[in-house]
Amino acid sequence: MRSAADPGCWGATADLVAGTVISAAGIVCLARMRRARDCLATRPVTAEIRGRTIGYGVNVPWMPLGLTGHLFDTLGALLPGGDRRLRTLGAVLTAGAPACSALWRPEFASTWCAFAAVASLLVLGWVRRPRGAPPVT
Repeated sequence: MRSAADPGCWGATADLVAGTVISAAGIVCLARMRRARDCLATRPVTAEIRGRTIGYGVNVPWMPLGLTGHLFDTLGALLPGGDRRLRTLGAVLTAGAPACSALWRPEFASTWCAFAAVASLLVLGWVRRPRGAPPVT
């Protein structure tokens, strides 16, 4: 069991370095834009029913890189956490993302959202623990 003084595998220095690197990448991206409207979502988005799912089409350059960054940011934050249930949620979602992609690639956004909604039941269990109960580590 970890003590309050032990933050887990991440420390303040690692957080600072990671935040600085991500901020620097964002600043470089903003600096390379030619027009302010390039920040806005101005391209058309399509949606069509494909069997029992919805396929979304977004004409965004570098979409695989953007999706990878999004998943890394949202899922990567859960994995080094100090609470076992949050780490479990991170592991389940990290395994689910490539499964959704492999099984339903054209409908990834639709199936990923459904998978994440079901996995959020883990969050419900986490927030419903009795008051004053110690965190599960």
